[in-house]
Amino acid sequence: MVKIGVIGGGQLARMMIPAAINLGVDLEVFAEAEGASASLAVTHVGDYRNFAELQKFAASVDALTFDHEHVPTGHLVSLRDQGIRVFPPPEALSLTHDKIVMRSALQKTGAPQPRWSVVSSEHDRGNALAEVGGFPCIAKLPVGGYDGKGVRVVSDWSDFGDWLDLGPVLLEEKVDFVRELAQLVARRPGGQLKPWPVVETRQRDGVCSEVLAPAPGLSSSGATRSQRIAADIAEAVGLVGVLAVELFETRDGTILVNELAMRPHNSGHIFTELSRTSQFEQHLRAVADLPLGDTTFISASGVMVNLFGEVNAVRASQTMADFPQVKIHSYQKPARPGRKAGHLSVVGDDPDGLLGVAIQARAILDSPRYDGEHE
Repeated sequence: MVKIGVIGGGQLARMMIPAAINLGVDLEVFAEAEGASASLAVTHVGDYRNFAELQKFAASVDALTFDHEHVPTGHLVSLRDQGIRVFPPPEALSLTHDKIVMRSALQKTGAPQPRWSVVSSEHDRGNALAEVGGFPCIAKLPVGGYDGKGVRVVSDWSDFGDWLDLGPVLLEEKVDFVRELAQLVARRPGGQLKPWPVVETRQRDGVCSEVLAPAPGLSSSGATRSQRIAADIAEAVGLVGVLAVELFETRDGTILVNELAMRPHNSGHIFTELSRTSQFEQHLRAVADLPLGDTTFISASGVMVNLFGEVNAVRASQTMADFPQVKIHSYQKPARPGRKAGHLSVVGDDPDGLLGVAIQARAILDSPRYDGEHE
């Protein structure tokens, strides 16, 4: 039996567990704390930044993969030098550690992306601003930002003067996009690659709120370009596992790369119900170097909506009663305002109708009036 180790005990590791069972793969999880979302598979609790702990865990598995992207690259290179199979490879994972590194790497691959520059005490402000078309533009902290954090729309240097005091800041042009898309692909060590159909993502306060699959109204040429962009990036970085490429679609149909994730991704949760092969199963297949599965959709459309704060058991029961076609996924995380606590999905033939059902179902999960007696 192949034994795969996952660094990080969050919801992505949690959702790998059913896929591992079905594949006959032994999954072991290195969690940061007791009571992690993936507690059913946790075999080690510790600090992934401690190389000795990481090395001990890695020595007990056949391949190492990740629930998050925060493990120091140097640790992963050292493990690989010792013969540990690390997927995705450290060089690929490092692109998600620093947005300036990511932009530079994408430029080398020829991937279409917004105009960008770097500003710091060593970089001329005037030239950097001119390279992105001037204000307003987007300022990003190169390290540490996610889910809308570390990103600002700026119209003056004073809007991010506090960041400029910290070090280099990434500037990007403010793209006039009509919507955001996500293209997921999986690749195994020998190069076999499988894409899913591109999806549309809708944000709320900088965080993904809804996903529509496939992206409604996207032209066949737009879908082909999205898949080609993701495939080219996967090949260029030697990806093993799942890659998510977050994209902008502009008014003239241009597709631009916004961000990368070298792991299963929030935008791919709908594939658990909609695709013949979920992103979690496909990721494990790739890491274990097994043939990749079919990514054909089994229904015409699907919608996933994120659940924030908590997934209350009473409200979930009411949702199941009112909307039996909806699938609820709870991450079993302690309640916290704004935190992704789960998601729900529904599949069928009518994307607009599915979105309406999903939003109505989420309204029940969000409403405290269902916590007590109800008719």
